[in-house]
Amino acid sequence: MVNKKDLLLLFDHPTEPVFMDKGGNGTVFEMPDSFLTERYSRVSKNVQTRVSGEGKPKIFVKDITIPDLSFPESLKRNQSFSLFVKSHRQMAGYLIEVFTKLPSVDDLLSVAVYARDRVHPVLFHYALSVALLHRPDTQGLDLPSFWQAFPGRFVDSAVMQELREESFVVQSPGDRRPMVIPTKYTSSDLDPEQRMWYFREDIGVNLHHWHWHLVYPTETSPGADRRIVEKDRRGELFYYMHQQLIVRYNAERLSNYMASVQPLNNLDETIAEGYFPKMDSLVASRAYPPRSDNTRLSDVNRPTERLRVGIDEMKRWRERIYQAIHQRFVIDTNNKRIPLDEVNGIDILGNMIEANALSPNQMLYGNFHNMGHVLIAFSHDPTNKHLEPAGVMGYVSTSMRDPVFYKWHALIDDIFQEHKKILPAYKAEDLSFRDIDVSSIQVESRGQKNRLTTYFKESDLDLSRGMDFQPRGNVYARFTHLQHHPFQYNIVVNNFSGVQRYGYVRIFMAPKFDDTGLPMVFANQRLMMMELDKFVVMLPPGQNTFTRNSTDSSVTIPFERTFRNLDSNRGARNSPEEQENYFCGCGWPNHMLVPMGRAEGMSFDLFVMVSNYENDRVDQPRMDGCSDAASYCGIRDRLYPDRKAMGYPFDRVPRATATTLNQFLTSNMQTVEITITHDSTIDRLPALTN
Repeated sequence: MVNKKDLLLLFDHPTEPVFMDKGGNGTVFEMPDSFLTERYSRVSKNVQTRVSGEGKPKIFVKDITIPDLSFPESLKRNQSFSLFVKSHRQMAGYLIEVFTKLPSVDDLLSVAVYARDRVHPVLFHYALSVALLHRPDTQGLDLPSFWQAFPGRFVDSAVMQELREESFVVQSPGDRRPMVIPTKYTSSDLDPEQRMWYFREDIGVNLHHWHWHLVYPTETSPGADRRIVEKDRRGELFYYMHQQLIVRYNAERLSNYMASVQPLNNLDETIAEGYFPKMDSLVASRAYPPRSDNTRLSDVNRPTERLRVGIDEMKRWRERIYQAIHQRFVIDTNNKRIPLDEVNGIDILGNMIEANALSPNQMLYGNFHNMGHVLIAFSHDPTNKHLEPAGVMGYVSTSMRDPVFYKWHALIDDIFQEHKKILPAYKAEDLSFRDIDVSSIQVESRGQKNRLTTYFKESDLDLSRGMDFQPRGNVYARFTHLQHHPFQYNIVVNNFSGVQRYGYVRIFMAPKFDDTGLPMVFANQRLMMMELDKFVVMLPPGQNTFTRNSTDSSVTIPFERTFRNLDSNRGARNSPEEQENYFCGCGWPNHMLVPMGRAEGMSFDLFVMVSNYENDRVDQPRMDGCSDAASYCGIRDRLYPDRKAMGYPFDRVPRATATTLNQFLTSNMQTVEITITHDSTIDRLPALTN
């Protein structure tokens, strides 16, 4: 029997033939001759001897009958794979089903080894990752992060060339220097959107988007296990995670003296913002195509990708979605009305707008979200006249780099908010927690009260696992990212009930002033509330003081997990750290927990609410392993750990008497003004002089 960890080696050097060395120690797969592709059947043994040598570890692959893989193989390896393209999602769903239904890890290894050189590398990576995540006999594996396999999706192409040169010329890995990724390489300061480079092009931010879509696949094959897609409140999570992306993006725009992003309402107008990504896709052996300023969207008709969508069709889908919202029901494929009620309505809409396999009626309500990405991604070559692949908007690992991503998702969020506006406002008694009073809150960082500081920091990434056909050994890229000094919340809660209670602490933050410098109207400010944390506390009678560290946020994962290196961060054998599964890779990066702020300081309203946990709790078996980024990602194979609507209490239009944040408060809530100051100095790593 093989060790299930051997499966992880299939993610190394994704475009190299599977028979070449893996894992950094010369390990090779010893496979049946029939598993080799025709191109390499005669040379594989000689290559293995050259790259691995005698005495190196070997993994023996069992000879079995291979299932039919002709459908996923129909996507050529030099083409592009996109989860926004339905035929590609169907291929992924087919391959996921093949991988998940195999009876043993041995059989899975055999089929995966066979498929690896025949299926598109990104399609293979995605399908195998999803399968390992959902098979009961492979859970607990710490899968490599996507950036390790495909660094070209996160790093400037000029830097990639420098890395190849460094690894070829400098044979000793210990003497290799990290190549610095410039902070401004996609546009100059003539472009106002360049101020947002540190958010849009942050590697951790883009990894979060990839991981979320990996944890929540959109397709299954007919007859396949629907649990892979049918997860608790999955449609609502699609809404909320993306809504929070827009909230955080707008907070950063205000930090840079920019107005909130405007939704892409009119599909007939030109897109003012261009984007030139300056990256090679590696797998397709082509650069990501740019989009020029003032590009006009056109109907897409690309038969090779089985893609055909028109702007008029998009408009019809949008009108039908709005009609369903205002009628307060959708019509399923059996012509049955499904109410869009207060509890399930947002979940149904989320599935419908994303157009995943749970959509009640794709024929009627279409594929609005995904096809919007497609229209924009192919705006430079809508008919495939120039044989150009999709731009960055066509891939979940790169789409957040493009300024138009936020305009598109601002439109998507407006549709969701149309539903939320129809729901009745929360009454004061709906928000209160009887006999519980939040008397004070305070934030402390490095001895300063209610003042946070951000700065830029340099970090190194080892890209060697994704550097194909290169001399082996560590190859580092140095990148600059936003960071903040750690802080803690100090919360004082009085329990006047005389008995022990349990509370759910909910922490949000929003800018205090709008882009004109005026105090933000609460009706708008509630839509700018970014979730920072959520946790349970025990409240004995009397006064209770709680301290909570920012690093414990229910929204984020730590820097080390976002950029985990399987060699250096594995943890002791059989330790909890080693057992963390791939689901733990889903979460907002902690270094982006708070907005940048301004050099002179920027004011925010910090909000704390303690709700009644007995009303909010979700009864389910205790979760072993990580669940610390549940706010945006949920918990693997469990119910979402909060009965309230995501974004509660700010997910609905406030009651008529609450025109300001202070008027909205009940006794179990409290606010405090905090200041975020940005320090322009950069925390640089030591320069290497060898």
